[in-house]
Amino acid sequence: MWVWKLVWVAASWLAVYGLQGEAVARQAERTHSSTARKKKKAKAPSPPAKTFTLVGAGDIAGCSDLSGARATAELIAKIPGTVFAAGDLAYDGGSYLEFQSCYNPTWGAFKDRTKPSPGNHEYSGSAAVGYFRYWGNQAGDPKKGYYSYDLGVWHVVVLNTNCNVASLGGCGEGSPQEKWLREDLAAHPNSCIVAYGHHALFSSGIFASHARHIELRPLWQALYAAHADLVLAGHEHSYERFAPQDPQGHLDREHGIRQITAGTGGRSHTILGIVQPNSEVRNSDTYGVLKLTLSPGAYKWEFVPETGRTFQDSGEGVCHNANSVPTN
Repeated sequence: MWVWKLVWVAASWLAVYGLQGEAVARQAERTHSSTARKKKKAKAPSPPAKTFTLVGAGDIAGCSDLSGARATAELIAKIPGTVFAAGDLAYDGGSYLEFQSCYNPTWGAFKDRTKPSPGNHEYSGSAAVGYFRYWGNQAGDPKKGYYSYDLGVWHVVVLNTNCNVASLGGCGEGSPQEKWLREDLAAHPNSCIVAYGHHALFSSGIFASHARHIELRPLWQALYAAHADLVLAGHEHSYERFAPQDPQGHLDREHGIRQITAGTGGRSHTILGIVQPNSEVRNSDTYGVLKLTLSPGAYKWEFVPETGRTFQDSGEGVCHNANSVPTN
């Protein structure tokens, strides 16, 4: 008799606690699944920050010898992104025929993704008629030649540094371009900023009158006040990188503008003279292109030399408005 009672008690215990155990197991499984989903959701990666490439040079296609322009065109063909063409693009007079015959067979392959700026050769004997005819709306208003555009959080300003052209009204304080520049920069207060044009404010070029253009200082002052990061130029047929400076040429690593001259597009080479203050890197015998990688709050630069040459330069920096721009 006691055996049957023992069996009955055991069966009852299993019925009660077995069901409870099953319920506990089901609840544990649900909790585990919920926790796993939450963890999976929490670990979902944020979308990558948008990065853009700006690549180019100035002083490009000499109609008497296109080998240099072809060499740099081969480099850009391998680098996706927006192309900057920093003036003196078709030698010697910047005529429409020279653009069609010399620039177009080389860098013309990237015309649709190019944002040009005019050089002094574009204005040789004319109001840059051939330049504006070739580029159309890509070059901005033919009466101005300056404009701006955006690459993600980076605001890119294209300057017309031909300050002696009467129709521009100069580059001084209160000039049409200087007033436009201040208004344009004020409309982008939280952007990282890069500007480019043909002439440079600072240079170690051998002839000061050709190399250094103090008439650009008011434009630099506007850029400096807006916390600009980079200014790119050509005109000197060489490569030169300066440490960050203020418009007066004083070293200013915290707030200064880094200028890089890349007049290395293929026309010819010119020698450098006495090294100017804050000049960090120079080269006068290598064609190549300057590649900028523009990210939210930061940038990298790299000079990419023509095939067979060994000179290189690279580095990185943080944009002055880094705390104001989104990171994703």
